[in-house]
Amino acid sequence: MSLVRSAGLTATAALLAALTGCAAFNSDPTAVALLQPTKGNSASGQVVFTQHGAHVMVSGSVTGLKPGQQHGFHVHEVGDCSSGDGMSTKGHFNPDGKPHGPQHAAHHAGDMPALQADANGKATFSFHLDGVTLTPGPTSLVGRGLIVHAGPDDYTTQPTGNAGARIACAVIKAE
Repeated sequence: MSLVRSAGLTATAALLAALTGCAAFNSDPTAVALLQPTKGNSASGQVVFTQHGAHVMVSGSVTGLKPGQQHGFHVHEVGDCSSGDGMSTKGHFNPDGKPHGPQHAAHHAGDMPALQADANGKATFSFHLDGVTLTPGPTSLVGRGLIVHAGPDDYTTQPTGNAGARIACAVIKAE
């Protein structure tokens, strides 16, 4: 009986040790966005957002992009992909009323670095965003829309960056 009990305790300890690496036991808030193609497009992917102190780490991959091309990548105001063309997400997320721009200058909270597709049309990325959070409040990304655009972001055209059609859409959801 004691051998069975010991084996059960060992198995329980092993399970608890394994679970400590899971998101459910992670003290940093996380969110996920599952990008789906808009009507007539093929881009899709997964993006993970993790709060790390004063910034949010963004990582993931997107496939079905135009090979070798940059694609605008933005968080939009509304988490709604029901329109089929991504337009139901409205404009870029901009709670502080800043101009559209690159990361090193004043920019919308939803302005992110462009995705760079490889020769196979896949973009893999990891970067951080300042001035946003995954916790409730006016700068939270949770519940917002995530959009991949057909073309590159020029980072100057106001307020959109002239990145073209919305080819993939997702809602950022807390984990």
